[in-house]
Amino acid sequence: MAGAAELAAATGTAGAAGDVLAGVHLLAYTDRLGGDLAGMRRLLTTGPLDRFSGVHLLPFFTPFDGDDAGFDPVDHGTVDPCLGTWADVRALADDGLALTADLIVNHVSARSREFTDWLAHGTASPWDGMFLTYDRVFPHGGTEADITRIYRPRGGLPFTPYQQADGTRRLVWTTFLPSQVDLDVDHPVAREYLRRIMRTLAAAGVRIVRLDAVGYAVKTPGTDSFVTPETLRFVREAVAMAHEEGLVVLVEVHAHVSQQQAVAELVDLVYDFALPPLLLHAMGTGRIGPLVEWLEVRPRNTITVLDTHDGIGVVDAGPGAGRPGLLDEEEMAALFARAAELTGGASDRMSQRVAWTRVPHQIASTFLSVLGGDATALVLARAVQVFLPGLPQVYYVGLLGGLNDVPQYERTGQGREANRHRYTAEELRDALTTEVARAQLALVALRTEHPAFAGEHSVEVLDEHRIVLHWTAGEHRVRLIADFTPGRPQLRVAATTPEGTVEATSVAELAAWDAVAAWR
Repeated sequence: MAGAAELAAATGTAGAAGDVLAGVHLLAYTDRLGGDLAGMRRLLTTGPLDRFSGVHLLPFFTPFDGDDAGFDPVDHGTVDPCLGTWADVRALADDGLALTADLIVNHVSARSREFTDWLAHGTASPWDGMFLTYDRVFPHGGTEADITRIYRPRGGLPFTPYQQADGTRRLVWTTFLPSQVDLDVDHPVAREYLRRIMRTLAAAGVRIVRLDAVGYAVKTPGTDSFVTPETLRFVREAVAMAHEEGLVVLVEVHAHVSQQQAVAELVDLVYDFALPPLLLHAMGTGRIGPLVEWLEVRPRNTITVLDTHDGIGVVDAGPGAGRPGLLDEEEMAALFARAAELTGGASDRMSQRVAWTRVPHQIASTFLSVLGGDATALVLARAVQVFLPGLPQVYYVGLLGGLNDVPQYERTGQGREANRHRYTAEELRDALTTEVARAQLALVALRTEHPAFAGEHSVEVLDEHRIVLHWTAGEHRVRLIADFTPGRPQLRVAATTPEGTVEATSVAELAAWDAVAAWR
């Protein structure tokens, strides 16, 4: 397998847009890391995070601090003035950073002008048809089996009653929160809304658009309405729309690996959400078999992650869609149990159950917390991520070695808030001086700058606990030996150029690379 060049070819983005797939991208909330867009620009261009080649700015629309941390836009087409303007977004792009932004395709806020106008004027509203109502999906009524079959990332049913100004009562689909009203993505009014947002993002210099929660976007009677053939049809159509606007498309779907593989064939980029639970499984058991199995079949057009703003996705490695998983039910249960033990029970309290399932589909926690604060284990996991084909994306809390912000969870009642810490300027300065952050920044610089990552990738299994990841481009070589021996995680990173070879075998040694760029 090859590096960025093959990834660009695999995604169909070779040439003018191929540069968006190079290096390593940062994933961050603007306000929680940089304060505002100008602050993010300073960090990424002249500050300590200038090693990153791109950034995914989590929702910065109006309001960025709504009921779901920006994923409930009242106005998806404007930048929240507390953060800046579209000119500030454009400035990041003009500085050479590859920008990713969210296109929230499943819903908008119940406070949006479109929804409030529809409530006020009904069929006379220009937005009539934009919102999905119960009768659009079940015109002849739905049976108990029809309704309880629906897959939902929350407990309860996905409907909320709303009353229009003339007294008409409507059941509106609300897949996530009652204040997040679902779009009827097959209606022309909703399609034109989505196209308008795509054009706005492209005009501001956004290169990659993430179709957020697209797996839930199409509701089909008689199915679970999650990543169905009808969903895949909509994905194809949304990708075509985005390509017309010059955008590269990333799709976010937490699902069985077979469903991920099906989606990967239709889009430019998908997340490798199976990687984090497989790494946690290897850390906890020492067994690398499931990880090796996945490395042999995983899609090439992936963005690799550890934790994200939603926590740690785990459902992707387990059984589902009537098929066995990379991990079986017992192994998945053990994964959750280890996380709960190492977080003092916090991850179990904070992780939200999906309707009709026994376990969460995500662990609400930072990655370092579910590793019991073991910095070597975190840097080992990050090194594996950085050494895999695909585009590595590093979440700001993980980069800074963040532990669970339990007080923030307790204040908000939202489990995912534990992994969304708001860094003050002083906290950020202190975090960036730690060895765990500097070691990860050294890995980011290595992946971004070393010529070997433009070459060929290979995997070697040494024994039941150890795996070797190689990249080679002529005389330029890099190698990672990842040792998952239970209780004794270890790593050895070697980087070779025509001038010689340097090695790091600990977090401290990698952190020193960050200071002196030893491998150059």
